[in-house]
Amino acid sequence: MDNKIAVIFDMDGVISHTNPHHSKAFRAFFAKRNLFPTDAEFAKHMFGKSNSYIMSHFFNRTFSSEELKVMEDEKESLFREMYEPVVQPIDGLVAFINDLHAHGVKLGVATSAPYANLNLILGKIPILDKFSSIMASENVKNHKPDPEVYLASAENLGVPTNRCIVFEDSFSGVSAGINAGMKVVGILSSHTPSELPPCDLYLENYLQARFDTIYPLLN
Repeated sequence: MDNKIAVIFDMDGVISHTNPHHSKAFRAFFAKRNLFPTDAEFAKHMFGKSNSYIMSHFFNRTFSSEELKVMEDEKESLFREMYEPVVQPIDGLVAFINDLHAHGVKLGVATSAPYANLNLILGKIPILDKFSSIMASENVKNHKPDPEVYLASAENLGVPTNRCIVFEDSFSGVSAGINAGMKVVGILSSHTPSELPPCDLYLENYLQARFDTIYPLLN
């Protein structure tokens, strides 16, 4: 096997099914400000988006970095409070990651979420020691669909972009992987295939996923 292979996971909706809890946190955050987005608005303008985009869209204005930091901290604190008691991986994830690691695949996480969220989730799912690159929102200037986080992850892992496979669940995340020149597996935790850019493979969860499932994508 060519040992120059990497698999890079998004976190929300890919490692853990967090999106319903992000929705609850955002609803509580917006309700305090008399804003009540619909489910359709959340699906289109929240999942896979950075907090700066979400805040600017729903408040219909731009924010200074200081304002955004205060608002982001409030919302993400609400999310962590709601999600901390129920953190769990998407079905089959841990076994899949162990199988990839056993086959010598380099593993990374590339999320638009802040490190505090990443630390909460990876602190409760026994996979942290398998990752050689961990990147969160604090590490990049340009958020998905810009490919920056995936290009930087490939560099961290020492693997060419054409030997990397991205696991994503959102339109902007899949677009970021494609824009990075990588193969993309769409995880259907939040969207249907028709709601995502074309992926190289689609999975509902990881129960049937193995190294042999994804290796052919690179050949």
